[in-house]
Amino acid sequence: MKAYVGVTDESWYRFLAARPTLTEVNFWRPGGGRGFGAVEHGELFFFKTHYPHNSVVGGGFFSGFAPLRVSEAWEFFGQGNGAASLVDLRQQVGKYRSQPIAPGEDPIIGCVIIRDVFFFPTTQIAGPPPGFAPNIVQGKSYDLAGPAGNYFQDLLHRMNIREDIDLSQPWHRDGPTFGDPRLAPRRLGQQAFQAVVLHAYERRCAITGDKIRPVLQAAHIRPLSAGGEHRLDNGLLLRSDVHTLYDRGYLAVDPQHRLLVSPRLREEFGNGEEFYRQAGQQINVPERPRDRPNRDALEWHLDEVFLKR
Repeated sequence: MKAYVGVTDESWYRFLAARPTLTEVNFWRPGGGRGFGAVEHGELFFFKTHYPHNSVVGGGFFSGFAPLRVSEAWEFFGQGNGAASLVDLRQQVGKYRSQPIAPGEDPIIGCVIIRDVFFFPTTQIAGPPPGFAPNIVQGKSYDLAGPAGNYFQDLLHRMNIREDIDLSQPWHRDGPTFGDPRLAPRRLGQQAFQAVVLHAYERRCAITGDKIRPVLQAAHIRPLSAGGEHRLDNGLLLRSDVHTLYDRGYLAVDPQHRLLVSPRLREEFGNGEEFYRQAGQQINVPERPRDRPNRDALEWHLDEVFLKR
């Protein structure tokens, strides 16, 4: 198991530490072109402030990465960006660019999304990890079973996680889907789900290919109310009207990712030719196989929701 220690502004940390109801935050980077693969979903992510404060002040669990426009980051995370307003966020991003954001410009930033965020009391903040050089400006990953294991065991103790946990193996904190969330390697936060589905489907409706951003929605294949989770493989990016048709069973996707259209669509509304023309064709799916719609979730939707007759 790994952990990542990311470097951040003291002002970002203090803003969020003063708002304990914000449990999902955006550890944004001013450049949006590069991804983030230092740790896997559900692994630990700690926040370390710049010099001279130079302390590990809290952290959370990595929930996903997506390049988003500044306005989209505000739409999804609001004050979870560590900013009081969109104007404030634009100013903060502008500080780290070669020039301020121009009026009307909406640049893309890299959004490293952290869920189940916590901050240590002032008396429990920790010094930097072993080997964390002063010239590291973004962050560093650590193998928790390696030489720095004792340091991270101490951080886990400050998080009220038992000290005898085996850091060589993946782990999660149990809990219900609603309330205290369950932490598992591939489960996302609510806002992260929207952001990573948008990114994984390349901002195109999985069924129609539409790229009109305001009408695209991250849809759950199996909804939370029926035991589904905020997982990328439980998601589809759909145009808003297509989302409604999918949720009501007029459309479905089979385990081979082919579009199915209920005969009820034509019978009840005398319409839907756009979808009948595509019936049997494969929908657009993410490039990585592990991100594509999950077979079990698709079969659940076919059995429980799809209007076969």
